[in-house]
Amino acid sequence: MRICMIGTGYVGLVSGACFADFGHDVTCVDKMPEKIEGLLAGRMPIWEPGLEALVKHNAEHGRLKFTTDLVEGIRDADAVFIAVGTPARRGDGHADLSFVYAAAKEIAGALTKKAVVVTKSTVPVGTGDEITRILHENGAPEGTSVASNPEFLREGAAIRDFKIPDRIVVGAEDEFAREVLREVYRPLFLNKAPILFTGRRTAELIKYAANAFLATKISFINEIADLCEAVGADVQEVSRGIGLDNRIGPKFLHAGPGYGGSCFPKDTLALLQTAEKEGVGMRIVSSVVEVNDARKAAMADRVREVLGGELQGKKVGVLGLTFKPNTDDMRDAPSLALIKRLQEGGAEVVAFDPVGREQAEPMLSGVTFAEDAYAVAKDADALVLVTEWDEFRALDLKRVAGSMRSKHLIDLRNVYEPSDVERAGLSYRGIGRGEYHG
Repeated sequence: MRICMIGTGYVGLVSGACFADFGHDVTCVDKMPEKIEGLLAGRMPIWEPGLEALVKHNAEHGRLKFTTDLVEGIRDADAVFIAVGTPARRGDGHADLSFVYAAAKEIAGALTKKAVVVTKSTVPVGTGDEITRILHENGAPEGTSVASNPEFLREGAAIRDFKIPDRIVVGAEDEFAREVLREVYRPLFLNKAPILFTGRRTAELIKYAANAFLATKISFINEIADLCEAVGADVQEVSRGIGLDNRIGPKFLHAGPGYGGSCFPKDTLALLQTAEKEGVGMRIVSSVVEVNDARKAAMADRVREVLGGELQGKKVGVLGLTFKPNTDDMRDAPSLALIKRLQEGGAEVVAFDPVGREQAEPMLSGVTFAEDAYAVAKDADALVLVTEWDEFRALDLKRVAGSMRSKHLIDLRNVYEPSDVERAGLSYRGIGRGEYHG
C-alpha cells in the first residue's frame, strides 16, 4: 500500500521504517529541512537500537523515501498517518494539538483521492472528530475517513514492539477505514498479533488509560519502597513476590527515581485535563502525578543524607542522564531534577551517559561531562547511579572506590547488591533496600 507518514520524530520514523520493511511504499514528510537532509544522508534524528540499519535498508530498496513536500508525499496515498508532536502546554497541561490540526488542514488540500487519515500521535478523546471537521471544511475528497491507531512503542525496544506487538488498536467509524488499516497491518497477521477494532473515541482513550495505569504501577512501587526502608524490608523481593501473581505481573514494578520520558508525564496530565473538562474526578491518576513529582525532587535529599547533611563543596558523580537506557531521550528525565537540586545545594556535578550527552548538554548548565564512568568517579564524594545502562552493571567497584574521595555509592536503580558494593570498600544506599549500608 501507499503510505504517507507526517512527522519524522520518534513515532513517525520508527513506524514509517517498519511499514516499509513490511513491503509498503512509504514516504515520510517533515517540515524541518535539516531533518530530511540528515535522513537522506543516513543520519538519524533520534537514537534507537537498530533504526539506522532499518532505515538504510529500506531506503536503498526504494520502499522508504523522505521529503519536505507534503503534496508530493501524499500523492496517491491510501493511508496518511499523523505522527507529529503533541507536547503538554505550559501552564495547564493540556495536549497542544496545533501541529495535529495544522497537518489535517494541509492533508485536506493535498489528497488526490479518498484515503484514511490516521492519528498515530497520542491525542485526547474527540480529536478525531475535530480532524474530520477540518478535512471536510478544507475540501478533502468525498469518502475520506479518519481513524485512530495509537502507538505502544517503548523507547529502546521500539522496532521489536512494532513488529511483535501485544496488540494493534484501531479506532474507526466506517468499514473503509477498517479495511485499509487491516491491509496495512496484514503482514503482522502471520505473527497472530491481536488487532482490536473499536470506536475512534475508545481508541483515543485506550492509549491514555494504558500509560496512566503503567505510571500508577511505578508510583505504587516507589511508595512501597519508602515503606520498605522504614520497616527494614527489601523492595526487590516485595516486587518479585507480588509480580509473580499473574493478576499483577512483574513489569513496571521496579522502584527507582520516578518515571520520565515523552509519554507518561505528558499523558497523565492530558488525561487529567480531559477528565476535568468532563467533570470527572480522577483521584488515583492525580495522586500518581503528585507522587512522581515529589519522588524526583526527593532524590537529591538521599545524596545529601549520605553526605552527612551537606552538599556545599561536595563533588557528586552522576551515572546516566537519559530517562531510561537505550535511548537518548532526556524529556522529564529524573536526572534533571536531581542535578538541579544538587547544584542548588552547592554541589559540583560530573556526569556521564553513553548516548545522551548531546541532548543533555543544552539542558544542564554547569555540569562537567566525563568520558566514562571511571572519570565520573575520580575524586567524587558520592557516585549516583541514575540510569541502568548495561555498561554500568559490571563496573570494577574496587577501581571506583580507589579513585573516589569519599566512598559512597547511591544506587537509584538497585543494580548492585549491597554486599558486593561493601566488599569493594564503598558504602551503599539503594532504593527500598531496608537500612542504609554505611
